[in-house]
Amino acid sequence: MIAATPARTDRLSLYGIEIDPLRMPQAVDRVLDWVHGPDLGRCRFVVTPNVDHLVMLRTRDDLRRVYDDADLVLADGLPLVLVSRLLGRSLPERVAGSDLVPSLFNATTADRPLSVFLLGAMPGVGLRAKDRIERDWPHVEVVGVHSPPFGFEKDPAECESILEHVAEAEPDVLVVGLGAPKQELWVHAHADRLQTRAALCVGATIDFLSGEVSRAPTWMQRGGLEWLHRILKEPRRLAGRYAKDARVFPRIVWEEMQSSRRCVVPDRHRGD
Repeated sequence: MIAATPARTDRLSLYGIEIDPLRMPQAVDRVLDWVHGPDLGRCRFVVTPNVDHLVMLRTRDDLRRVYDDADLVLADGLPLVLVSRLLGRSLPERVAGSDLVPSLFNATTADRPLSVFLLGAMPGVGLRAKDRIERDWPHVEVVGVHSPPFGFEKDPAECESILEHVAEAEPDVLVVGLGAPKQELWVHAHADRLQTRAALCVGATIDFLSGEVSRAPTWMQRGGLEWLHRILKEPRRLAGRYAKDARVFPRIVWEEMQSSRRCVVPDRHRGD
């Protein structure tokens, strides 16, 4: 178990978790500071909550511990941002994991290159993502690609093998696309031994980079309709999840509103 991340006074308390209220350029700068700054002796990691994560957090104490220890918590879901504004604790913008990775790559230069290891996706997908990354971002080097087998997280030998592959490659950043909550739980469990400065838990990002899965059009992303695009692409896998999210998230919002009202101290002063 890693040492708990010190409390950050600039975080916002929302939906039962602490969220870093950063815009994309600030999030990129934070990760690059980790890469080029002092070595903590452990991997720092990023989680990107969306509505589905908040629903899981209601019943998953193990995932909540991950969020408590995360070094950077970025609001991926647009509903989280919009509701935060209604509550008067505004998150500045959505910072999706699938946007964070290419934004990080865009910030590289000849003087400040970046090496990455891609962990996740189906066999062959990571190699296609590697080809695309090194073609489009000349200052990013993909030093490792690994697609772990199903159920690997329960196999100590397989986990050890992954840790050895990462250690041999010595990447600046580990891009983890294993799906939630597996990716968050695995990174948290092994953060002390991961030989990389930063791990980004970013879901389907490797699939997007490879072209294996297409992202929603920009207008759908900006309008908060990316979920509709995804459910149309993968109805069998996602329909049940989104149905549950649609039932539970309004309850989370209501509870957050009630909590906010209880925190307001009424002004009893009346000037006459």
